[in-house]
Order: sequence, then C-alpha cells, then structure tokens
Amino acid sequence: MRARTTGRVLHDPKGGSFRFDAGAVCLDFAHTGGEGRYAVFESLHTPEDLAEWLAAPPLSAVLTVPATDADLGAAKSLRQAVWVVAHARADGEALPSDQVAVINAAASAPPLAPRLSDDGTSADWAAPVTVTQALSTLAREMVELLTGPLADRFRECASDNCPLVFVDSSRPGARRWCSMERCGNRSKLRTHRARRTGSA
Repeated sequence: MRARTTGRVLHDPKGGSFRFDAGAVCLDFAHTGGEGRYAVFESLHTPEDLAEWLAAPPLSAVLTVPATDADLGAAKSLRQAVWVVAHARADGEALPSDQVAVINAAASAPPLAPRLSDDGTSADWAAPVTVTQALSTLAREMVELLTGPLADRFRECASDNCPLVFVDSSRPGARRWCSMERCGNRSKLRTHRARRTGSA
C-alpha cells in the first residue's frame, strides 16, 4: 500500500532537480506549487496531474473516481492552508484561523480506508478511492503533526533564500536544511570560500 519513506523530487523552473523530504506526506503535498511568486513551481496543472501525484508512493492512492476541476481547486486550497500553517508554526506565530478552518473542513470528510489483502501480507485502499478521501487523509496527518510529539519540530530551511518547510523527525532534532544535496552543500561551499578568503 504505502512505503514508509516520504519525499519527492522537486524541479527548479530554471533547471535542475533535487530530492526533498518534508518529513510528512501532507508537507510534501504543500510543495507541489503555490500562489503568487510560487506559481512558477506549479506541478498540479490539471486534475490528471493531481491524480498522478496522489497515486505515487508513499500515499499510493490510485483513484477509482476520476479527479475533477472542483477536486483540483479543493486540493490547491488545502495545499495553501498547509503551507501557510506550517510556516506559521515554524516561525512561532499564531496559526491563521482561516487556514486552520480549511484544514479542518478537509479533515472532516471520511479519509481513505485501508484494506488488508486476503493473505494478510499486504494492503491497499478500499474502494471507492476519491480525491476528497485523499485530501482528508492529508489534512488529518497535518492535524496530527500540529498536535503530536513533532509539533515543535516544524522548520524552515536555514538558507536565506529557501522557503521550503519541513518537520524534523530526526532523533537529535538538528536538521537545518531542506536537503544537504542542495542548500546544505551550498552553505558548506560558502563557508569554505569565506575561510579561504579570510586566510588569504
């Protein structure tokens, strides 16, 4: 049914890609695009794009009811709410009530229902599998994060110009970067260059 790992490959419109693990599927979903200046990162252009994202691991929610334009609109509303609330928690600010209401509304719908295989060795989602159920599952995960043991582990990437947000589930709670492959290595390179310049 689902892999235990989270994370997706993000693509920069200027070129290049890297794997980013936000620590939760709902936070991975929050990074599929956005509004305003983040619109250039949009990956959910059509209902089919949404269905493809939901069907990929670790959620693996293969829809049995086709996604609609209304579903896509609801998905983008939830995505924005998760993004805004995650950043507010990472910044230690009060959560915007209007965005909390969007998350609660999505969570109030019936979620995806797991179904055990006849031999008891695997599982998938019981039909019907709809966008509304998938969004409810994502919203409920966000509620659990905000109220559970990782509630104080929301972080924004330590890079000055990277807005990616994640929940730090590492044991020491010392994660600073969206990805060592990207911002972590860039920071190391800048530090190294600064030291060389200082030595010179």
